Amino acid sequence: MLSEESTADKATATEPFHVKSYAALDAVSGLSPWELVRRAPGPHDVQIAIRYCGVCHTDIHFVRNDWGISMYPLVPGHEIVGVVTHAGDQVTRFKEGDTVGVGCLVDSCRSCDNCHNGLEQYCLNGMVLTYSWYERDGKTITYGGYSGQIVVNEDFVVRVPDSLPLEKVAPLLCAGITTYSPFRKWGIGKGNKVGVVGLGGLGHMAVKFAASFGTEVTVLSTSPSKEEDARRLGAHNFVYSRDEGQTQKLAGYFDYIIDTVATAHDYNLYLNMLKTDGTLICLGVPAVPIAVGAFPLLFQRRNVAGSIIGGIEETQEMLDYCAEHGITADVEVIDIKDINRAYERMEKSDVKYRFVIDLATL
Repeated sequence: MLSEESTADKATATEPFHVKSYAALDAVSGLSPWELVRRAPGPHDVQIAIRYCGVCHTDIHFVRNDWGISMYPLVPGHEIVGVVTHAGDQVTRFKEGDTVGVGCLVDSCRSCDNCHNGLEQYCLNGMVLTYSWYERDGKTITYGGYSGQIVVNEDFVVRVPDSLPLEKVAPLLCAGITTYSPFRKWGIGKGNKVGVVGLGGLGHMAVKFAASFGTEVTVLSTSPSKEEDARRLGAHNFVYSRDEGQTQKLAGYFDYIIDTVATAHDYNLYLNMLKTDGTLICLGVPAVPIAVGAFPLLFQRRNVAGSIIGGIEETQEMLDYCAEHGITADVEVIDIKDINRAYERMEKSDVKYRFVIDLATL
């Protein structure tokens, strides 16, 4: 539990305050205990005692500076659920005691066309990521959810429905909305044939949503041992994607393929499985560029698209949809001291299907 010095849940900060966390101090040393300073809550802010934080593969990319943009010390975590301990005097949407969530972004310019259209994640002037990013002032660095508390403007906080178990809600703030948003954007639903590439943190949520929206869903995986789980999660079909005989039978089969894989792989294999006008929707972020051939695109007018998370309104819609349909993430709850081992296991795909940190162990 948090010490009094690091603020207890019932404490309200009136000035910047110290909070326990786990941080990466560089790209090679892993995560270790570190005390950060949070800003005092302003009139439009809510202060949140964090209960659980999901562990995303993006956290590993940032900790190891795979994309060359990390800033240290770095406190990861953008799948945050907790309880409001203080609401600023101009906050209108939340009050003390509310159960809330914070996802991948904590601010945006709020004035560009995308922000006005509920697409804060595509803010034309740059969204503010929950960690290892600069606030709108251009100098204050953000710190994420591997910590005891966080202070966020109310406009970037969502309400967690009471019926959802918190530890299984946390991954919905990234893995959930990342896979939900494409279904809404492309109107994917009943009558569509959907392929899901990869059955990890993102993939298992994509299967659940695909099944919920009434599609025929097929999991495309390099791990034949995942077939039983794929079907349990709602997949109608399973294909071992390294078996050329199986993949050739899928030529021109799918309306949409949702690619959740974050490591280098062959997009062209999946493009050939799309119907005319079919779309490959890329959600994973490989650390290296991937070549796409012109012929699979041109000769059947296929599309390659990308998508990241969702806006705040859509994220709330997703949580409400999950509450209505009983959809949550499959998780393994860990103590925060085990986070470095969890990273090692994630890289071996040894988790079903999302690690979630219990912040009571901080």
